[in-house]
Amino acid sequence: MSFDTSRFVGLIKERLSGESQQIAQEFQNNRKQIGTRFVAIDNFLPEALAHEIHKAYQPHSPNWREMKSFREKKMTSKQFDVFPKILGEVTFAIQEPEIVKLFAEITQIKGQVGDPALYAGGLSMMRSGDFLNPHIDNSHDQDRKLYRRLNLLYYVTPEWTLADGGHLELWNTDVTRNVTIESKFNRMVLMETDSTSWHSVCRVTKPDSFRCCVSNYYFSSESPTGQDYFHITEFKGRPDEPFKRIVSDVDSLIRTTVRKVKKSGLGRVDLYKEKK
Repeated sequence: MSFDTSRFVGLIKERLSGESQQIAQEFQNNRKQIGTRFVAIDNFLPEALAHEIHKAYQPHSPNWREMKSFREKKMTSKQFDVFPKILGEVTFAIQEPEIVKLFAEITQIKGQVGDPALYAGGLSMMRSGDFLNPHIDNSHDQDRKLYRRLNLLYYVTPEWTLADGGHLELWNTDVTRNVTIESKFNRMVLMETDSTSWHSVCRVTKPDSFRCCVSNYYFSSESPTGQDYFHITEFKGRPDEPFKRIVSDVDSLIRTTVRKVKKSGLGRVDLYKEKK
């Protein structure tokens, strides 16, 4: 199934046209807070359209994949053919080359390209009790040819407050201190990803509700550090979870060893493939 992304491409370009310089400056300056560059862009799309995207999520659909372990608890999906088309339209608009170019200019991360296969991206949804422990993302794309460079998170749940949980947290390099970026309705967050960009999602506390997010990644052939490196998605416990930190270190060692032998790792390879 193909999606007409033109409407969203036009709206994103319009939204960024007058503020790209300011957004770029904030992205660079925010590194001082925790060591990772990031920026939040509020009112990313027209409000009525953001509400329409949220309504399309269908939280009780059987087409969600539950991720459940000591590392994380959330639901994801790349089955755009079974959801209203607007979800595919907004997701793949962010993957359009002209939008990738715009965000590359804002972030000054060279050589960025999109990922139509949505490796580790797509739709995500978190319910009460769901969480994502501190982690650094897998350093590469599925084929280990490109470095993961930028995470783009678009939040679409109306009336979501700080008290509801489910917010993005960015950590310092030893995961002892963080800053919180609220997952406000109609907010796009850009954050760089590299070998030290530890981040997490605090536990959702709001009952009978779902925090919905459209997730995308951009990649580049250029290493963020200028040196070749590779790592899997590596997790840690929070500062008040010393036992989970030990378990996470052992878990990461095992999964890294497996990836050296088996390219796809232990988990299911989850990529988007367009259906004809």
